[in-house]
Amino acid sequence: MKLKIEVNNNTLFAEPGETILDVLNRNGMSVPTLCHMKGFLPTGSCRMCVVEVEGRRNLVTACSEPVTEGMRIKTHSSRVIESRKTIVELLLSNHPDDCLYCERNGSCELQKLSEDLNVRERRISGTKNKLNLDVSSPSIVRDPEKCILCGRCVRVCEEIEAVSAIEFVGRGSKTFIGTPFHHGLNLSTCVNCGQCIMVCPTGALKEKPHIAEIRDNLCNPNKVVIVQHAPSISVSLAEEFGFKPGQNIVGLMHAALRRIGFDYVFDTSFSADLTIMEEASELIQRVTTGGTLPMITSCCPGWIKYAEEFAHDFLPNLSTCKSPQQMMGAIVKNYFAEKEDIAPENIYSVSIMPCTAKKFEQQREEMTHNGISDVDAVLTTRELARMIRLYGIDIHSLEPELADSPLGTRSSAGKIFGSSGGVMEAAIRSAYYFITGKELVRFQVKDVRGLEGRKEARVQIGDLDVGVAVVSGLKNASLLLDELRNGRNDLHFIEIMACPGGCINGGGQPIGTTIEKVRARMATLYDIDEKDAIKVSHKNPYIIELYDRYLGKPLSQRSHDLLHTHYQKREVY
Repeated sequence: MKLKIEVNNNTLFAEPGETILDVLNRNGMSVPTLCHMKGFLPTGSCRMCVVEVEGRRNLVTACSEPVTEGMRIKTHSSRVIESRKTIVELLLSNHPDDCLYCERNGSCELQKLSEDLNVRERRISGTKNKLNLDVSSPSIVRDPEKCILCGRCVRVCEEIEAVSAIEFVGRGSKTFIGTPFHHGLNLSTCVNCGQCIMVCPTGALKEKPHIAEIRDNLCNPNKVVIVQHAPSISVSLAEEFGFKPGQNIVGLMHAALRRIGFDYVFDTSFSADLTIMEEASELIQRVTTGGTLPMITSCCPGWIKYAEEFAHDFLPNLSTCKSPQQMMGAIVKNYFAEKEDIAPENIYSVSIMPCTAKKFEQQREEMTHNGISDVDAVLTTRELARMIRLYGIDIHSLEPELADSPLGTRSSAGKIFGSSGGVMEAAIRSAYYFITGKELVRFQVKDVRGLEGRKEARVQIGDLDVGVAVVSGLKNASLLLDELRNGRNDLHFIEIMACPGGCINGGGQPIGTTIEKVRARMATLYDIDEKDAIKVSHKNPYIIELYDRYLGKPLSQRSHDLLHTHYQKREVY
């Protein structure tokens, strides 16, 4: 039975159990929020969404108040607006006055609320926060002085990622968000996924910048500066420049990267194909020789660090394959360097990733050999957009360009890596061919597609009935691992991504990402897969050439030396 309510003299209908905020949003009416996040249980702690309900003495929070029959609501009465304005003024009273220098200038929710509520003078003065900047993490910078205690980062870290690296500390006016024992973020359980950055309304959290270092190397005549870009970048960068969400601007991006001054532009989808060659071969080897199963993907550095901290018992299950980023870095500084007669130490290798955890992965000691790192610096999607603007490039006026060969040619299987389930689908396609000698009749494995946090499928490959699972969001991974610990044994291969939905929703993607934008990015990746001629990694001609000329075959000694690694237990406070 629908409930009849009145909002600002308009009659609306609500379902039993809906909150006022649910009804308002569904009917194109909005009230401001700070602590609220869609899909999470409401707390009503910030009080920004208060509305006036006839017959109630106090204002009520729209995010947590269920509707009742006959409710009469005013969303923007004088009393409501004054209440919201006072909240913003209180937040500003001890907030740093450095908007011009802030990372989030122009995309700050507190700044927008101030503008919307016409806060144009300081009526309330408070003592400014005096808290230390935390730059200890290789991926994330924390500026507690800009924190407004909305709690979004805490909830995402605990409820989506099951990491709980940060928490509310203290009481009353002394409350702040900190790490265990007040150590730096690098000594916490943080897995560097960056989902906290994506939900932070201010500049209290941001990625560790690499732009200045990259600019220095672009100006160094002794350095050959090479850049690679992840599969999802071309379908998310568009939003930073006013294109419609999900539009593929890969050619324009290549042109922009060359205008910036990069000597070579490669597509990480090529090394995603390389990852599949190694990973699918490793899976077959484990299945046929009684190796450790289920095998779990190792492409996501956030998941890898989570496993090292919280799932030591599953470290033997991890694929030994490096991620596509690191594989490309290793191939660039070995095969490509040898082919082009460039000293590896003279190559400066940059990757553009949708992920802040890639900054952590890049500097892992396992990814450095003889003092030479596979990858030297990592840019997020956001940083790339800043860099394009910094160099004065009008991306709308450029003509599309191709990536450089041979390391810029991909199959569409490598491209769908950007979406949750993409690694699994690409691996199934090649594993099927390696085992049966035939191609799949239908390349699409639709059971592993979509934004659900967990997907499972059974795949018949020859005589093998293979069980596969795909999870995104580490809380979902934790639940699946518990099932395996409790005796479940029907899975052979598992894909895990730290970020919900996969890399298309990574912690380095544009601020203001919505579920609709994530769906648009995913749809574009699968549309590319539908239209491309080469849909399997093992048919990429340059992958075939790389093995023929340099690597020999998947899991060869040279492949093992360059493309595989190991992981180990980490102590947790």
